[in-house]
Amino acid sequence: MIAQILFVILLGVTSYFAFKRFQFVRRNILLGRDVTPDGDSSQRWSTMARVALGQGKMFTRPLAAIMHLIIYAGFIIINIELLEIVLDGLTGHHRMFAFLGGFYNFLIASFEVLAFLVVVACVVFLARRNVIKLQRFWMREMTDWPRTDANLILVIEVLLMSAFLSMNACDSILQSRAVEHYVSAGSFPISTFLVPLFDGFSDNGLIMIERGCWWFHIIGIFAFIVYVTYSKHLHIILAFPNTYFSKLQPAGSFDNLQSVTNEVKLMLDPSLPPPPSDGTPTRFGAKDVFDLSWVNLMNAYSCTECGRCTAECPANQTGKLLSPRKIMMDTRDRMEEVGKKIDACGGTWQDDGKTLLRDYISEEELWACTTCNACTNACPININPLEIIIDLRRYLIMEESKSPESITVMFNNIENNGAPWAMSAADRANWINN
Repeated sequence: MIAQILFVILLGVTSYFAFKRFQFVRRNILLGRDVTPDGDSSQRWSTMARVALGQGKMFTRPLAAIMHLIIYAGFIIINIELLEIVLDGLTGHHRMFAFLGGFYNFLIASFEVLAFLVVVACVVFLARRNVIKLQRFWMREMTDWPRTDANLILVIEVLLMSAFLSMNACDSILQSRAVEHYVSAGSFPISTFLVPLFDGFSDNGLIMIERGCWWFHIIGIFAFIVYVTYSKHLHIILAFPNTYFSKLQPAGSFDNLQSVTNEVKLMLDPSLPPPPSDGTPTRFGAKDVFDLSWVNLMNAYSCTECGRCTAECPANQTGKLLSPRKIMMDTRDRMEEVGKKIDACGGTWQDDGKTLLRDYISEEELWACTTCNACTNACPININPLEIIIDLRRYLIMEESKSPESITVMFNNIENNGAPWAMSAADRANWINN
């Protein structure tokens, strides 16, 4: 009974903290402007199935994709076992689903094979990050915490899978000795190789190790559930809504600001009624996270920090300051800061004198972007850093009249000559005479 009570307390504490954190993240995302994404639901479901569930965009790098798929499958399928563990913990049973017979044996065998493959894939990923040191994992935005976060999750996965296999190895020995409570069930193709490590222990020693691994496994999973909500690995959950609401229009298309469209319509037809207003001055573009759409903010929380966007960015490749990954990380960090200040002020926002523009993202970064869409094409879960960059640029130009000299010259030429070039309309055909 004591073990069951402890398990119920652990389950309740985990649920509470995970729920509170999800509430915080949801509230922060909804700080953004309300938008209605384009496209019908069938397109969206298809995109989500192909990109999030099927991981279709991962396979531009096949080796990494296969290893990621193994970890992904392991996370989803092995955690089916979590249902049995939870029921065992609540009821005091052991291997509650053993009545499934041969199918149960198949499941446990499949879980073990996947667990072993997950360990191998995690070790390879750790080597890629810390031994080979792939460049995209060591760029300037990848400071101590982002690197530690990625390594920590991989180490946790290795430990959890190792505990699972060790638990099964002890369980199989206890079953063979017909120890009470350890029903004969399951098939152990991988943990069989660990049996020699534990075969010399007494029954009581094996029970202690088996129970210790069981508790370590379940406490680790519960801790992971809470930790993941603070980590870049929140994409495990958010990848699905993020791809569902991703942009379905052609990558190079941009939407006009509705506020500008309304102004133009009124200029062309003054008899039109002005659009309804809530009394808040209209802002052109984005200066802070409140000015971005909730989809942009969900993109930021969904970022996997894999760096594929930055690795494909031509501006970054030529040494410029822009990193699309940093744009998403900065947006998420600013959201976190704003959310904490709102909570500290009793649920209301009080200006802290900071903004996403300049305090997090510099003008130099914004103007380095060529709007080529390489970052959006490279992202494995359809994150769109370009939309954030464009909205911040719009603010600079339309609110502050600030732009690099080359762009200012182009604007002046369009205004004066009706074209980007410094020549009058009458002189445009003179090149024919040369």
